[in-house]
Amino acid sequence: MDLPILSPDYRPSDDETYMSPTQLAYFRQKLAQWKAELLNESEDTLAALQEQSLSTPEAVERASMESDHALELRARDRARKLINKIDKAIARIDANEYGYCEESGEPIGLRRLEARPIATMSVEAQERHERAEKLHRDERRMT
Repeated sequence: MDLPILSPDYRPSDDETYMSPTQLAYFRQKLAQWKAELLNESEDTLAALQEQSLSTPEAVERASMESDHALELRARDRARKLINKIDKAIARIDANEYGYCEESGEPIGLRRLEARPIATMSVEAQERHERAEKLHRDERRMT
């Protein structure tokens, strides 16, 4: 899909056609920038971990470093999962399916997409989903 080139100050507006080529280009660019930031952070983390040595003689200091490394690796795992969601959102843009609730087919809304560009459900559908999950968890705890 060929999307238009955007001016740096462009922001989607409710006055435009929802998920117009310009809005799709905006969200594609926003997602690509977010992904690039996550990948850069990941590279920085890996470089820092490689530079640090776990051969510190003091056990307490070594344990502290290992704990820090474990935290960093968990953060990187979360970033990896987020990158996967970003890639799926970009694929939805390319398939012209972005911006619509996967459950109801209704528009997700510009404000929600601005806040969470990887959103796949409208606020209402997300709330229903979360209530159903909570109910399911509560039922499992009772059995």
